[in-house]
Amino acid sequence: MNFKTTARASAIAAAAVLLSSVMLPQAAEAATPRAPFQAAAPAQQRALPEPPSAAQVRTEIDTLVVEAPHSMAGYSRAQFPHWITQSGKCDTREVVLQRDGQGVQVDSECRAVSGTWVSPYDGKVLTAASQADIDHMVPLANAWRSGADGWTTERRKAFANDLVHSQLVAVSASSNRSKGDQSPDQWKPPATGSWCTYARAWGDVKHAYGLSITDPEKAALNAMLDTCG
Repeated sequence: MNFKTTARASAIAAAAVLLSSVMLPQAAEAATPRAPFQAAAPAQQRALPEPPSAAQVRTEIDTLVVEAPHSMAGYSRAQFPHWITQSGKCDTREVVLQRDGQGVQVDSECRAVSGTWVSPYDGKVLTAASQADIDHMVPLANAWRSGADGWTTERRKAFANDLVHSQLVAVSASSNRSKGDQSPDQWKPPATGSWCTYARAWGDVKHAYGLSITDPEKAALNAMLDTCG
């Protein structure tokens, strides 16, 4: 869909606000939700948890083990069961779509049949659920290379379906697929205004789950945190 320049500029600005206000304590089940934030139009108030401050995340990533990525041997997305049922007929994907969208209507199977979403990574306005992917802030394959290869299936399931922290966010399918399983030294959101919260969220998720980090990844996170002001 083509949008006028002013509409796109507005969408990008709103997306930056959305992600700038958009991970697991040492165990997901022990987590306490953080307060919701207030976003500007066209977004509205969300239950999306806010990551810690840039200063706190800098301290958190300084405690992470710095090491080379683990082997991908044995990895598959099936090692991280998702999307699981959250309530009634609603699975994790549908819950995130309802949480992150505006005016979302669902059918009797809890599938989003209408609504609007602003992708915080690139500012795209999405007018159908099929245009949205639910991104894992720290991708499953990256988590595997960072220590999830030694987790139990239950812990990997909790990680893949975490609704308490900003590990999950509805974004444009194109931005999610561009990101893939890359770390911040390899890929950053095209919307530079989202870098602060992206780095805060990524670093906090890694810290909360006790995942490791690489030297280039740590350097990239610190550089992105510099944009927090």
